[in-house]
Amino acid sequence: MTGLQEWSLNLDRYKAVLFDVDGTLAETERDGHLPAFNQAFAQTGLPWVWTTTDYAWLLKTTGGYERMQVWARHIGDEQALTDSGLQILRSAHQLKNRLYGQIVESGQCPLRPGLVDWMRSLDQAGCPWGVVTTTSRGNWDVLWANSLGQAGLSEPAVIVCGEDVTHKKPDPEAYQLAADRLGLAPSDCLAVEDSPNGLKAAQASGMPCLVVKSFYFDQADFTGACAVLASHQQVRVGGPA
Repeated sequence: MTGLQEWSLNLDRYKAVLFDVDGTLAETERDGHLPAFNQAFAQTGLPWVWTTTDYAWLLKTTGGYERMQVWARHIGDEQALTDSGLQILRSAHQLKNRLYGQIVESGQCPLRPGLVDWMRSLDQAGCPWGVVTTTSRGNWDVLWANSLGQAGLSEPAVIVCGEDVTHKKPDPEAYQLAADRLGLAPSDCLAVEDSPNGLKAAQASGMPCLVVKSFYFDQADFTGACAVLASHQQVRVGGPA
């Protein structure tokens, strides 16, 4: 442990645990997606460079392609929002996802400390866990193949990615779909998130939400979360909540 106060996850209360991906499992936004975006911009000829500060407010919008459109409006790049411009943005986003995969494969996005330990505790207790993310399935697959899948964990009981939903977080569709696929009520599941949009999505579905703060959302408002932690190392599985 790190000296931080422990938080107990009562498995008599929750029948499944559903994890967000970006920021929650690893600091992928900071260490993977942001550098991949900037590399993609350079390689496709887009005259854009996002700083850490730029990306912090862009994360208020879920979905990388959607963020690119927000940025174009922000800087007044009307050409990027024409039919031909949007096609360039789509191509840049597809390239960005390939570059992100290369970054993850190179080991530059390690899992957050303590995560694997409590996922193993869930496996040992027979509690199903899943992922609920509005990133692409390809981005999830590369993270699984190069991190969680190598940690000896069971495969997720449910996977919901951006392609599976019409509306992205903070809309509750992704969490509702995951609960439906598990045959559970949202209130019987625990969401694990790092962002305000993720918390809002879980709350809107009727699902309790544990927040483990990440780099970009360290100072965000998480009113309504069942707990707000600094690290996965604070979670203890099995005790009373």
